[in-house]
Amino acid sequence: MQQLQGMDASFVALETRNSPMHIGSILIYNPETAPGGFVRFKDILSFIESRLQLSTTMRQRLVRVPFDLDYPYWIEDPDFDLEYHVRHVALPKPGDWRQLCIQAARVFARPLDLSRPPWEITVVEGLDGVEGVATGSYAYITKVHHAAIDGMSGIDLMEATHTLRPDQPPPDTPDTWKPEKLPNPVELLGRSYMNAITNPLKQLEVAAKAAPGLANALKGLAAKEFDVSTEMIAPKTRFNRKISPHRVVEGISVPLADIKAIRTAAEGAKVNDVFLAIIGGAMRRYLEDKGELPKKTLTAMAPISVRAKDEKNAMGNQVAAMIAPLGTHIADPVERLEWVHNRTKNSKAMTDALGARNMTEMSKASPALFMALGAQLYTRLSLANRGVGPIFATVVTNVPGPPIPIYSAGARMESMLGLLCLTDGLGLGHVVQSYTDEATIAFTADREMMPDPEFYRECMELSFEELRDAAKLADKIAPATKKKPSSPTKRKTKPAAQKRAAPTRKSPAKAAPKKAGAKNVTAGTKKVASGKKAAPTGKGRSTT
Repeated sequence: MQQLQGMDASFVALETRNSPMHIGSILIYNPETAPGGFVRFKDILSFIESRLQLSTTMRQRLVRVPFDLDYPYWIEDPDFDLEYHVRHVALPKPGDWRQLCIQAARVFARPLDLSRPPWEITVVEGLDGVEGVATGSYAYITKVHHAAIDGMSGIDLMEATHTLRPDQPPPDTPDTWKPEKLPNPVELLGRSYMNAITNPLKQLEVAAKAAPGLANALKGLAAKEFDVSTEMIAPKTRFNRKISPHRVVEGISVPLADIKAIRTAAEGAKVNDVFLAIIGGAMRRYLEDKGELPKKTLTAMAPISVRAKDEKNAMGNQVAAMIAPLGTHIADPVERLEWVHNRTKNSKAMTDALGARNMTEMSKASPALFMALGAQLYTRLSLANRGVGPIFATVVTNVPGPPIPIYSAGARMESMLGLLCLTDGLGLGHVVQSYTDEATIAFTADREMMPDPEFYRECMELSFEELRDAAKLADKIAPATKKKPSSPTKRKTKPAAQKRAAPTRKSPAKAAPKKAGAKNVTAGTKKVASGKKAAPTGKGRSTT
């Protein structure tokens, strides 16, 4: 038995029917590299079964303490059944990308059964209607409870279900896994009593570790190494209220090389700053179309991994959080990137002063009963609808993926888009990922708050194109005017067109580019290419 820590337990406490606390992905596979160029469902089952020993997560289930008096425990599931966790469905014809997104949203909206190991893989066939996807390709829709993994340990789980070569044999080490007996309630209550006695000592230890961080933060504030401003508290939007049980998912794919090139438009900018600026531009366009754009900038919660090298395969979450302003109040894309970079540097300085690891450790001493009661009261009293909620408007989590192709059951993975859990007060989340030469920005949203996900995807595409084109212009202007790219001339955003037809779904898989500077996007995302464009208005857009 292994007990969950504070942050892991919080994801269990926050779980409700409307807000299942799992994360996951949409993964697209091409079977041309598999033996015979074809993969059967039983091949996938056999492949995963042969590699279960590489994962700590896949055969462990949760056991909750009666009345939630203490944090839950992980035990090795005595009733593990692989075929329960790996499912098989097919899209009806035509089997296009929108159908796959709708299917993924439906699967993702359903809570996991926490009396079993908290993960599922749904194999989806019938993708032949998705333009650009090779015939016979299929998808995985994955779900893993957030109590079991964070973004970085999720990559470790992906490594357990993938290989570096299509013909790589199963592990040659023996599987020594053994199931455990379920503990009885009396035993669990006895453990919780002992933990309650020692918890004050843990809290003192955590406070002692946190004290230097607080002192450093006060010292840095006094020395003006960073500042604490009101812009770090975001105004409320349509995404910051009580959520429904319904979800929508979508995303875009762009060349990773373009993202790296864009960052040169602002001196010192990082790849993550570029993603934040793109998302800020997309949210600006979307809310402006609704007549709901706040004058003050929106912010995102950006998780920071504090996982040490020796914790690579450990379960649970080792993350801290940083507030990242998105610059939604700035129309000019390069000015937005510069501003985001400067404010992100400020947030990083404050996080470093406090100590990101200490921030994580502090959560481990929170009393379990108070955590569970607080989570339930927040939901039952609909406090998110009464203005009580996060100080950020959305989440942007950056999860780096493999830089080389990987394979599952011999089939080559073509693309990956991340899916994120939502909770009351937080109805929109973004996952940024990289894989080989592509970068994807995927989003999960409450369907009641975002009934038009294709329009938001279009806003994201245009935000990327605008920033890419402006960065190229700034790079050309800078040497002639002897100005750095970080100080561009001010530009005006094109006014929105009066009418716009619903966007047409274009090629989602990797295929040969049709023209120079263009790239066919993967995993059902629209092609983002150079050229003229009109700003979206949201008129005539489709809904799920």
